[in-house]
Order: sequence, then structure tokens, then C-alpha cells
Amino acid sequence: MLKARRQHQKTRKLLDGAAKQTKLLAKQALAGPAIKKEKVKVEKVKKEKIQTEKVKKVKLTKEELGRQEAKKSSAGTGKKGAS
Repeated sequence: MLKARRQHQKTRKLLDGAAKQTKLLAKQALAGPAIKKEKVKVEKVKKEKIQTEKVKKVKLTKEELGRQEAKKSSAGTGKKGAS
């Protein structure tokens, strides 16, 4: 009994698949030849790098270095509660 049932299911599945295929083919034949759309190629825009000039660091003179050191040392002594 089980063997017959499986066989029936298998044949029904094959028949249903074939019916679907013929229906699809009939639909395509009715529509006529397919026309392919032309693909439009989109051009990518390349970003150009703008070259910037590198600014060189200027070394401070001995006088300017001395002034900076004086500012740092005077700023440290003026704090409250440092006694």
C-alpha cells in the first residue's frame, strides 16, 4: 500500500512539473521574441587629489626658547596653595 502511494505521489509530481513547464513555454511563445535592453554604462568620476604644500616647522631661536621657558617657570610659581 505504502509503495503504491509513494509511486502515485512521484508520478503526480512529475505530471504537475511538466504541466507548469508547458504553461510557461506557451506564455513565452505568445509574448514573442524577448527584446534585450541595452545596458547604459555609467562613467565613474575620479576625484582628483589637490596637492597642498607642506609647511616646514621653523626652529625657534635661543631668545624665543628662553622666553617660553620663562613663561613656563613663572606660570608654575603663581599657583595658590603651593606653600
